[in-house]
Order: sequence, then C-alpha cells, then structure tokens
Amino acid sequence: MSTRRAHPGAPHGVRKPPLHDGPFASTPYNQPLDMSLGGWIPDRPDQLADWIDKILKELKKHKEIENPAVIGFKNAIESDPELFMGFHRLFDSVPESDPLGRPQVKDYLTMLKCFDRFVNDAPEYNPDFLVFLPFTAIMQWPMSMSNGLTILINRDVNDQFRNVFAVWSKYLSSPESAWVLTENAKGWLGEAAMQNMPGFIDLFVCDPKLPHWGFTSWDSFFARKLRDNARPVDYPDDSTYIASACESKVLRYRTKVNAKDTFWFKDSQPYSLVHMLADPLANSFIGGTVYQAFLSPYYYHRWHAPVTGTIVKALVVEGTYFAGIPEDSPPSPDLVAFQGQQPFLTHVATRALIFILADDARIGLMCFIGVGMVEVSSCDITVHAGQRVQKGDEIGSFHFGGSTHALVFGPQVKLQFLEEEGDYVNVRSACAKLV
Repeated sequence: MSTRRAHPGAPHGVRKPPLHDGPFASTPYNQPLDMSLGGWIPDRPDQLADWIDKILKELKKHKEIENPAVIGFKNAIESDPELFMGFHRLFDSVPESDPLGRPQVKDYLTMLKCFDRFVNDAPEYNPDFLVFLPFTAIMQWPMSMSNGLTILINRDVNDQFRNVFAVWSKYLSSPESAWVLTENAKGWLGEAAMQNMPGFIDLFVCDPKLPHWGFTSWDSFFARKLRDNARPVDYPDDSTYIASACESKVLRYRTKVNAKDTFWFKDSQPYSLVHMLADPLANSFIGGTVYQAFLSPYYYHRWHAPVTGTIVKALVVEGTYFAGIPEDSPPSPDLVAFQGQQPFLTHVATRALIFILADDARIGLMCFIGVGMVEVSSCDITVHAGQRVQKGDEIGSFHFGGSTHALVFGPQVKLQFLEEEGDYVNVRSACAKLV
C-alpha cells in the first residue's frame, strides 16, 4: 500500500490535493507529465502566444545584437555552412503566424535577438502564468520537429548555447537580478507567490526584515537553503528506507533496465544505462531499477543523499539543451515542447552523476542523477570521491533551469516504492524501502 505524503507546507501525513489542484489547475489531470505541468511555461497556448507577441513587439525597438556571447553564436552560425543551413531548416516547420494571426519566431536572427534580450533579465512572478523558461518558449516549435533534432544535438551548437547561458547565469547570480524579489504583486516574496510556497519563512533560510529577505540574487532565492530543523530525514538510522533526494513529484519507476535500449522512442522511452550514466560503472546496474521524479519552479532545488555511504565518483556530463524526440508532424496547439520527454532527457541533457556505495550491503552501489533540462541546466555537485555522507546530507544543487532527477539501483536491490506516479514527495522523506 502506498504511503501518501502531504502537499508542501501541509502537516505531515495529511492527504495532499489531487495533482490537478493548485496553481496549475488548468492542466488536465490525464495530460502527460511535461514542462507545462511542472509550471515552467504556460499550460495554455493562448497565454504563451500572448507572451511571444509581446516579446516580438519589444524587439522592433531592439535593432542590434549587443551581448558578445550572442554575437559569437551569430558568427558561428554564419561562418559554418552546416550550421547556417541547419538553422534555416530549423525554422522551416514553424508557421508564419499563430491562430490569431500574430507573427512567430521564424529565423535564427530573431531567435538570437530574443536571446540578447533575455540574458539581462530575471523572471518576474506572474499571477496568471509563468514563462520561467523564456528560451524554451521561443524554441518550442523548432525543437519539436524532426528537422530540428540534427542541429540541436550538434556539439558545436550546444557549446554556443552554453556560452550564452553562462552569461545569463552570471546575471541571475548578481545583485542586479534581485529586483524581482519584492513583496509586490509581481514579486517572488509577495502574497500571491507565497501561496504557492506555503511555510516558506519557517522552511528556508531567510529574514523578511532584510532587503529581499536576505537573498542576494535571483539564484540565491532559487537555490535557497533549508533551515536546520526543516524537512527532517525519515528513518535516519534505518537503511531499509531510501530517502527522497529532491522535493519532487514522482514521474515513474522501471525495473529490469537494459544496458542499451532505444530510448528515443517517444511512446516507451525505456532507460538505456550505458547512455544515461555515460560511465563504465553503468555495468553495475544492468537489470536494475530506475526511479525518476521532477521538480516544479516553486520547489526546493538542492539534492540530498538518499542513502548513507561513501561517494565513489561524482561528475557532470555536458549534454544538449534543446534536443528532444521529434514529432512526425507539427505539435497541436494545446501541446508544448518536451511533452512527456523527461526520460529521454536523462540520456542526452546536461546531468550530474553521483555514485554512492551504500553502507548497507543489500543496496551496494547506487547512483543519483540530477538532470538540468534546457536553459542554464546548471548542476552543481558539492561532494567528492571518498567523502562519507549520511542519509539526508546535501550533495549538490540545481541552479536556474528545468530539472528532473533519477535514482538508479543494481539488480540485487528489490524495492517497494511508497509513492504513486504523480505524488508529491518531500526531500529527505522515505520514497522507497527494501523488501
């Protein structure tokens, strides 16, 4: 029987609201788990179209690209015939206008002008919808189509994206980005925003008496720290229980996972250990189990050790940013990019791998995977090989960007999962037990 967890901020053990309650109520309950359901971009196409229309109108006053990283991206495209041709084809399938006749982003120069605008901006809270991932909102059409995959999986292209996102990440970590951390209607510390983050002051290190509640930048708010007494570890001395590494909603779990599999099939997306783990240690997990869960922008974004043990290896695998499983035809107006593609992204996106040898021999070697999806995708590992960790210790963090994570266990580990798909799980609470 599943042991249900409370909704964030609710008393421990209280039945949480259904998946379709709360700030994302307009998302159908049976819609695949995607970026929209996580709240990263609007779940209503008319809202997204309104936002794109607003951005394109602003760009009419924004004639020249100014940021050196974006200029470098432009030069890379125009100096390489393969990239030049690829970026023209990238936008071939995008319609000239949306259903209301408003223009779309139809060429790489407009794309780059949008990027140039975004790198010096921080996301305001919007009480109606969120455009947390502005780059993804611009790229959602081309990255959903088959003619986009070849160019968006290109290493040189992803190096250029990485350069641009490094600039944005620097801004989001600067004091200038704290302008969105206010208590007004569009501020992240305001009453409307806080309704989505109940118990915030008691849970997180902050001081409402200080400017911006003590947060020095947007990133310091996004990657905020828990107070010492918040989110205690379930069963800290009982290794039978596995702790949730992140505050997240369960996506799915799979057993008898193969070393290699066709993970790019959209309808099934099996896990392919060799590609997902990108390390010789992948052989230790053949026939094992993968548990995956995803994070909302409102959630806590630091990672914690699911077991007590020793760090064997910790590394970041640089990957793609906007490569997704292509559609056979243009996506319907009510869908957004990356619809149900989080398992695929564990194989190709930038990700942190932390291998832990558990003290409990019944678990042995396991792996935490932190997947930084789309823009920024910053995975910050704070532990190192040889380090001892106790269940619940902090091991790293996501910085701004979409995110999902997975726990991987060997074939000898038999688990009973305590949550169902779609259930919310507190960080450091029990998500599974050995059987």
